[in-house]
Amino acid sequence: MRTYIGHHQVVSTDEFVELALGTPVELWLGVEGETDEERAARLDAARDILADDPDLPDDLIRMAAEVIEEHPDMFDVVPLARPNRRCTAHKGVAA
Repeated sequence: MRTYIGHHQVVSTDEFVELALGTPVELWLGVEGETDEERAARLDAARDILADDPDLPDDLIRMAAEVIEEHPDMFDVVPLARPNRRCTAHKGVAA
């Protein structure tokens, strides 16, 4: 099955989110290992986008709520069995 947003075929989850938001996810979440300067620049860009589109947060919350409502099974939580952890002291080994 293929998914399209506008005329763009979506080939990954990240691409889907980027096309839906109109911005890369990294702009909002950051990237591992970014420097203080990179973080400051990223946050400045995010503030500029929010200043240009003050309704963006409300639109995103509405979109997320619609996805949850239409696909509640995506959020099914299945409890996992906890492994039986036994801490046994080995003879002759100091803890």
